[in-house]
Amino acid sequence: MKKLFLVALSFLPLMALAQVDKANLADLVNPLMGTDSKPSLSNGNTYPAIAVPWGMNFWTPQTGKMGSGWQYTYNSDKLVGFKQTHQPSPWMNDYGQFSIFPETGKIKVDETERASWFSHKAEIAKPYYYSVYLADYDVTTEIAPTERAASFKFTFPRSDSAHIVIDAFDKGSYVKIIPGQNKIIGYSTRNSGAVPANFKNYFVIYVDKPFKNASAWHGKDIDDGKLEYTGDHAGAVISFNTTKGEVVNLRVASSFISIEQAELNLQREVGKDDFELTKQKAKTTWNTTLSKLVAEGGSVDQTRTFYSCLYRMLFFPNKLYELDANKNIVHYSPYTGKVLTGYMFAGTGFWDTFRALYPFLNLVYPSINKEMQQGLINDYKEGGWLPEWSSPGYADVMVGNNSASVVSEAYLKGGRGYDINTLYKALLHGANNEGPNATGRRGVDFYNALGYVPYDVKINENAARTLEYAYDDFAIYKLGKALGRPASETEIYRKRSMNYKNLFDPQTGLMRGKNKDGKFQSPFNPFKWGDAFTEGNSWHYTWSVFHDVQGLINLMGGNQKFVNKLDSVFILPPVFDDSYYHSVIHEIREMQIAGMGQYAHGNQPIQHMTYLYNYAGQPWKTQLHVRDVMNKMYKPTPDGYCGDEDNGQTSAWYVFSAMGFYPVTPASDQYALGAPLFKKITVKLQNGKTITINAANNGPANRYVNSLTINGKPYTHNWLSHSALLKGAVLNFNMSPRPNKQKGTRAADAPYSLSTEK
Repeated sequence: MKKLFLVALSFLPLMALAQVDKANLADLVNPLMGTDSKPSLSNGNTYPAIAVPWGMNFWTPQTGKMGSGWQYTYNSDKLVGFKQTHQPSPWMNDYGQFSIFPETGKIKVDETERASWFSHKAEIAKPYYYSVYLADYDVTTEIAPTERAASFKFTFPRSDSAHIVIDAFDKGSYVKIIPGQNKIIGYSTRNSGAVPANFKNYFVIYVDKPFKNASAWHGKDIDDGKLEYTGDHAGAVISFNTTKGEVVNLRVASSFISIEQAELNLQREVGKDDFELTKQKAKTTWNTTLSKLVAEGGSVDQTRTFYSCLYRMLFFPNKLYELDANKNIVHYSPYTGKVLTGYMFAGTGFWDTFRALYPFLNLVYPSINKEMQQGLINDYKEGGWLPEWSSPGYADVMVGNNSASVVSEAYLKGGRGYDINTLYKALLHGANNEGPNATGRRGVDFYNALGYVPYDVKINENAARTLEYAYDDFAIYKLGKALGRPASETEIYRKRSMNYKNLFDPQTGLMRGKNKDGKFQSPFNPFKWGDAFTEGNSWHYTWSVFHDVQGLINLMGGNQKFVNKLDSVFILPPVFDDSYYHSVIHEIREMQIAGMGQYAHGNQPIQHMTYLYNYAGQPWKTQLHVRDVMNKMYKPTPDGYCGDEDNGQTSAWYVFSAMGFYPVTPASDQYALGAPLFKKITVKLQNGKTITINAANNGPANRYVNSLTINGKPYTHNWLSHSALLKGAVLNFNMSPRPNKQKGTRAADAPYSLSTEK
């Protein structure tokens, strides 16, 4: 009996493995992952984006009020619209938005009055398709997206008063109804700043059923029979009789350039395609894009989490460019307000995404990042600066000058075919000047003169700025060398990249704010969030020496003291000092409730920290903690993240970690090793080569790497080479339930650090 029981137990993991249909990966994605969120506690702060990868427009069901960044929250029970959105984050809010909503019975244009009950039981959310039943109206809504357009399908009941409400939102909008063409045009100007005064999101809507009645409306007032309105809050409502089960189709497109361009976008992307064909094309696009990574031999939850995270990584920054009548690439400039030639992207914060999202694009999707680099050239030419947060222009949030990493890494990892010299010029400009709206470097004169941004000169988050500027200087140094710039120039940035040392306090072994006179700020509480740091404390930011971990190890007194300090992050209780914020911000709460001590994976500054054991000769602890984070902090569910997802960065951590490695130093050729999560992952590179990651005996108990071969040869280092992976590689991991404490312990096994550069 005991023997049979053990056999049964050993069979359970096999029973739980997901069967992966390699041709239909899109259906593994849960777009609702992370949507069970609110301002006080983020489980992702996501919304279901119904779109195609990097599309200019996304669509989402809307549960929140007009103007709320929380436009869809899972615990809501009423829908008020189906909204076109470009929102990168609820904290950033939206731009270029309007909504469409079907009704029956009395016309209700006000969003609160028109809201309909719905249930997740009657909701289908796929990357390429959304469907929901609106209970109050007995109407089913379906949406299928393209890059700049969409098809809508409304299935109505029998009614002599069926309606479709178009809401162009407040803050300035326009609608015009053209009954003879079954057409509505208009624009919305609602935005969250970072746009010129002439910003408009133009839209065109065609309906496949003649209108019985049509009226413009504004506010809550319907102007019976009036077909055009311009004002603070414009909208349109069209009405018709319907039979039971009658389908009314809409074709919708928009443009930041003009109504005519919106028409062109619609003709090109939807044309005469019916709803099912639009849906199938979007599904094919998703399956093709997702299939660059095939993950096999994981549980159902692991597989769904993997592809749900990958889906999130393929949105931002999204395309802001369009194709004119001659198929020239053009864009509305969020800096000049003019229509100009060339690429443009928007909706990302480099403070988040330089860490893993852009490294992932450089590895798996370099062609889209080439377009993004060309867009950055236009950002610089049109606005005078590279963005640090774009939404769609310069957004005045966060710290750092991390465009340096995004630009440098792309070139260092093989990006070519664009004007890198102009981008390098832009990096030097940003590194030595303070720009508007978080561009350039705040406190740059202090930083360049003293080697740090002082605590006592009324520049907030000064220690965080110093640490990030130091890494950014490293990125500039590496790019300058690659471009053959004179040593007299590149040496400036190499020396500045060591400025992190100026904030290391040997008494506490932590990073600490420093006053202008060279004395550390006092009193010092390493558990104090904010103040000298950004959305974190000293325990989180001390590890922000991405480019010279060996230098940090030396400051701490050697490998064992460094490892002890890393261990302390997980051992310490989740105490905090929130006095800088005067309340418990959601990032603090997410750390507190996670059960991992001071480790705050829900925010970006510490996400690379679990990989740092590799640098101190104890890689098995990286393997332990990375698997713990994947198991505890990610699920394919509405509460599936442990903090803000942030434009693909937190998702990129998971996908990289599931592959078994992570870009601790993006502007280098190396990834720090972890341990793969699946039995097999196949990565199809754009150059035609393949990376195959095998771990045949992987499983919940076997989380440690006993040995590794690459292309059949034993491999002992704690890092992988990007350039070597691009040639194609087969990695065979032999996993074990026990750590191999002899593997990866030599100094030569440690990943790259500037201090050891030869």
